[in-house]
Amino acid sequence: MNSAASPVIAVLSQGCAANFGDGEKIARALSAQHPDCSISFEFPTEQPLAFYLNVCTVKGNGTALKLLQQAVTTFPQAPIFITGCAPKDFQEDARKISDKVAFTSLKALESMDSIAPKGLQNDMRILRQSPFVGIVNIEEGCLDACAFCSTKLVKGRIQSMPEDAIVDQVRRLVNDGCLEIQLTGQDCACYGFDTDTNLANLTQKILAQVPGNYKIRLGMGNPRHILGYKDALLECFQDERLYQFLHVPVQSGSERILQLMNRKHSVEDFRRFALELQEKFPLFTLSTDLIVGFPGETDADFQETLDLLKETRPTVCNITRFVARKGTVAARIEEANAADTPAVPDSVKHERSAKLFDAFQQIAQENNQRWIGKTCTVVTEKQGHRAGTTIARNCAYRPVALQGNIPAGKALQVRITKAEPFALIGERL
Repeated sequence: MNSAASPVIAVLSQGCAANFGDGEKIARALSAQHPDCSISFEFPTEQPLAFYLNVCTVKGNGTALKLLQQAVTTFPQAPIFITGCAPKDFQEDARKISDKVAFTSLKALESMDSIAPKGLQNDMRILRQSPFVGIVNIEEGCLDACAFCSTKLVKGRIQSMPEDAIVDQVRRLVNDGCLEIQLTGQDCACYGFDTDTNLANLTQKILAQVPGNYKIRLGMGNPRHILGYKDALLECFQDERLYQFLHVPVQSGSERILQLMNRKHSVEDFRRFALELQEKFPLFTLSTDLIVGFPGETDADFQETLDLLKETRPTVCNITRFVARKGTVAARIEEANAADTPAVPDSVKHERSAKLFDAFQQIAQENNQRWIGKTCTVVTEKQGHRAGTTIARNCAYRPVALQGNIPAGKALQVRITKAEPFALIGERL
């Protein structure tokens, strides 16, 4: 990255770790093309040379459009390029805000990067948002066709990165000072299904070939894919360099709703895996996703979802009220409003999501209380929302709040003294 006096290109990402990983790739490509410019991952205070908005529209267009509006209003003369999850309906909405926006893609920018002069790029610090976190996109796309998902419309079918290329990237990031490696993608669980390998094989290869003081966080994976190599994957978590954390979205506890969603796993698939995971690793952080108000969801369907939440007891749960995304099968189901799949009123969606949240908050509180009195090693990550606090991560990727403004990247011994639903409270030893 160049001096502060250099022209600035702003690369602003939203959404999941995979999108932030793409944002860092975009930044590296732009840095190679424009060696006299600085790259900023934050909204600039002065007019930038250009904006690259790496947007997320998974939960609707609103957040992405708000970012675009901010850029257009604050710096109306700055060129704006949009990448990321930008389906057709978002592009139409974006052009209503400004007819000067240009849509591009990571592949197009990396293609330009391939013919740009490299200079000493390979000898410089790898450009990324955090000096201590390396995001490695191991695949793009997926093997599913979930009725509610608009990401598939943009990302398409799975394309896995070669294992050796991923191992090499992890090695370079660790050698460059990364303490945390995030393996990410649209569906990490089906990594390698197009190249005759899988996520467990990849993880084992990294652990075997990349020594060092770091931890790996595995990205989101759909349940049905994990089951094919479950035992090998669970064996990986015996290595202390792997965070005991996994994001496995179930979306509903009703078999009928899962079928309407075109999800290819069963409720029992998720239940068995979740219970086995927690039996083997009692303090494991299981994360999942639940959607309420999918067209046709009845009170009985919702109750099955609530029951599954209470039985599997995840420590992290993303609860979303269903919103139809234009161009998806679910949007057509909701629009049809058939007798067996009627649209769920917004008032009912709010009521159900509130019930789920209340139950989840109690579960998360009880899960976190099991940490009280334990000592553990944590690595500081960022300043906390509460003034004068710092957030660190423990071996299960649980956030631990500490008193004091402590620099990022510090390994500390702490004792857990209190627990909240969404964080642990610790004191330094």
